[in-house]
Amino acid sequence: MRRSGKIIVIILSVVVIFFLLATWYKYEYSMEEAKAFQLNDPTLDQKLLIATQGSEFKDSITSGLVRHYKSDAIFIKVIDISSLEQINPENYTAMVLIHTWENWKPPYVVRLFIERTADYRDKTVVLTTSGEGAYQMKEVDAITGESNLEEAPVFINKIIDKLDMKLQLKN
Repeated sequence: MRRSGKIIVIILSVVVIFFLLATWYKYEYSMEEAKAFQLNDPTLDQKLLIATQGSEFKDSITSGLVRHYKSDAIFIKVIDISSLEQINPENYTAMVLIHTWENWKPPYVVRLFIERTADYRDKTVVLTTSGEGAYQMKEVDAITGESNLEEAPVFINKIIDKLDMKLQLKN
């Protein structure tokens, strides 16, 4: 085999290995789809949207938020982040976005939603998780951290503190 043939084989081998590693990484670390559901009467004045991804940590955060607000006069809608493009922020009193930093950036649908709803950032609470726990979009005042299940109650309380101001609950 000629030298140029060996170089081509090496390059192709590296590309195939890179592709296999990228596929494995995506399969191993990608988020599952979150189960969509809603609670309480959709005609209530206060409406809370929770857009999340499926993982044990994010499910724990979502469950904690739902538990906290389910007995209040608040319509709660939970969706997977992939459904954000269908959401009109005018229909909600407050919105929570819970997502993982993927490949050194936020998920594309989250980025689009944040850009599209820039005028409604005062309604939005964002929890961004990442390996380091410090990544976030520059234009968003996000709560950041690692997906550590033991820390879920801390994140739930931080989100509730922000939501209570947005929902203006009368307790």
